[in-house]
Amino acid sequence: MERRQVGIVGAGISGLLACKYMLQKGFHPIVLEAKSSIGGVWSKTIATTKLQTPKALFQFSDFPWPSSVLQDFPHNQLVLQYITDYANHFDLLRHVKFNTIVQSLHYHGPPEHEMKAWHLWGGTGQPFSSKGKWKVSVKNTLNDSSEEYVVDFVILCVGRFSDVPNIPEFPPNKGPEVFGGKVMHSQDYSAMDNQTASHFVKGKHVTVVGFQKSALDIAMECQAVNGKRHPCRVLYRSEHWNIPDYQPWGIPLAFLYLTRFSELLVHKPGEGLLLSLIATILSPLRWLSSKFVETHITRKLGLRKFGMVPDHSFHQAINSCLIPSMPDKFYEKVEEGSILLKKAPSFGFCQEGILADGEEDKPLKTDLVILATGFRGDKKLKDIFASPTFQDLIDGSPNSTVPLYRKCIHPEIPQLAVIGFSESVANLYTYEMTCRWLAELLDGTFQVPSIGEMKKDVKKWDDYMKQNSGQYHRRSCVGALHIWYNDQLCKDMGWNPRRKKGFMAELFEPYGPLDYSS
Repeated sequence: MERRQVGIVGAGISGLLACKYMLQKGFHPIVLEAKSSIGGVWSKTIATTKLQTPKALFQFSDFPWPSSVLQDFPHNQLVLQYITDYANHFDLLRHVKFNTIVQSLHYHGPPEHEMKAWHLWGGTGQPFSSKGKWKVSVKNTLNDSSEEYVVDFVILCVGRFSDVPNIPEFPPNKGPEVFGGKVMHSQDYSAMDNQTASHFVKGKHVTVVGFQKSALDIAMECQAVNGKRHPCRVLYRSEHWNIPDYQPWGIPLAFLYLTRFSELLVHKPGEGLLLSLIATILSPLRWLSSKFVETHITRKLGLRKFGMVPDHSFHQAINSCLIPSMPDKFYEKVEEGSILLKKAPSFGFCQEGILADGEEDKPLKTDLVILATGFRGDKKLKDIFASPTFQDLIDGSPNSTVPLYRKCIHPEIPQLAVIGFSESVANLYTYEMTCRWLAELLDGTFQVPSIGEMKKDVKKWDDYMKQNSGQYHRRSCVGALHIWYNDQLCKDMGWNPRRKKGFMAELFEPYGPLDYSS
């Protein structure tokens, strides 16, 4: 029997995982990678960046970290080496076509009016169809040649933290075009090697816009080069719960947010009456857990001293996957004056530099502005489709999360899956579970429910995101519901979702990747 061809777009972590589990089920994967190397965002990052999540949570279930890596938060080069070792161990590189940009996806199948009448995913509820194929149009960046691949199924592993920068919009005559200095995105800064980046910022008044991980790392690098003579200004819109460690008041954070008991405190999408009642009764404990972490971060970083206490809870932050690690000694550098903090809900440019909202008569002198303002992962996902109908479907509503069943399947787009768009506090862990679920689906272990039932489930998750993540609900984060999400996947696959030994361990021990190793 001829093996089904599966096109995988991207050779980052999720793409490699998808390749590995497709091979395990006997499929023929073709991995299309735009760069010349694997690793996704880890293939080229800011020189000083480290892993944000403890490595115990950021590891492959069947390929643990080597004992030689002693740090809990390894340097980015060690992370890339770990990913590379995984790819070599499972012989994945021979399936990767490097320097291959996917320009568009064309679905060749039934006409649109017929697809709109479908009751089941793909018309039959099956992942493959004799009536449908995907045509993947690519360009080789080395010789500028074009090619097309025809595959039975497509897995999009394009990620959401690269390629399409999120550039703020500015009023007329207040954009970068009126600025006398240089404006760049953090992606361009990250592409430089350490020596080039140091030379580039040396002697300049640098303003970094943003307060997530990239912004903080860049600010620390700039101050290391320029010190107090040319302090680095960090322009931020709102305060965040940047965590100094994963041991609030000496208690591992995993015991507070990655156990079954911790998830009993939260209302969950699709929960029954009993679980809803338990979550309501235990809601004071949820508030207490959040305050417990908040007081630790506030005290350890001295946030009150700097006016940096966020006005939202840590519970909302972890539900939004907005808990980046704080670089060592960041606030010490703020205190000594080599980093300046400036809150500006909005800003514009003038010839001399930046105009903060409400302070248009006081331009902030700047030579270089680095926009650490994130990426438009939703636009990247949308633009890969040739069909305007599929573009609209994958984009969904601007007021809702990207509508993916199990964070993977769009109910109305056949023979296609998305891995790595939803976030968690341990992305590798979540991506691997989703890849295993998808592999079982493609292998015929189970079927997804009807289109209508999938949409209902998507709506329940969307409501949960809006309630717990607020304005950041489109990040589609499962940060505080890892176990609940994995339980749904396990039940679909026919696995026992209870992975611990004994009642107390099941309730109070943190869950991690190795709990799903078999």
